[in-house]
Amino acid sequence: MNARNRLIVGLDIPTVAEAEKMVSTLGDTVSFYKIGYQLAFAGGLEFARDLAKDGKNVFLDMKLLDIDNTVAKGVENIAKMGMTMLTLHAYPKAMRAAVEAAKGSGLCLLGVTVLTSMDETDLVDAGYEYDPHTLVLRRAEQALAAGMGGIVCSAEESSAVRKVIGPDMALVTPGIRPAGSEAGDQKRVVTPADAIRNGSSHLVVARPIVKAPDPKAAAQAILAEMQTAF
Repeated sequence: MNARNRLIVGLDIPTVAEAEKMVSTLGDTVSFYKIGYQLAFAGGLEFARDLAKDGKNVFLDMKLLDIDNTVAKGVENIAKMGMTMLTLHAYPKAMRAAVEAAKGSGLCLLGVTVLTSMDETDLVDAGYEYDPHTLVLRRAEQALAAGMGGIVCSAEESSAVRKVIGPDMALVTPGIRPAGSEAGDQKRVVTPADAIRNGSSHLVVARPIVKAPDPKAAAQAILAEMQTAF
């Protein structure tokens, strides 16, 4: 397994110009990028198309959730953009609509289970009756049944989720922090090597790379740690 194909750098950066500079800095070290709300709403969708045209893999982190028809139409257009991965919240109806819309496109649909910034207290406040671990596994089962391409969950749950979804689905884990780095606003974090050992197929890393004094060196160090765990 090649770590370079499994490390997704989160471009959690305020402007396209800064994102372009980061991609240039990282060069051939990184082949996979995530674009979320912050950059998407600053011209990042066109930038995502450009990255795809340049041969990069792009994970569009939009966490879609709406009525079936709206989700389906959004997925159809995102598939035409040449994106590699797309997130939506793992609600059964939304997932089924997205899977049908993405057929034949090669777009990997990822079900977001429980955000890594949330713990049990947060779920209770939001009205859920499940603890994070139980809700993650329930949504993983529903994503498998819907025909989704993968799951997004904390690496703390990845081993249990892998047992539910089997060996073929992608298991993408954010909240990755190298040993000694700050957790920030993430509450359920794991090191890169432990995430791979727990069954994660792809790791999303943003701040430990894009905020590092030497982003390329930081990415190379994470890749080396990942490779030791394969």
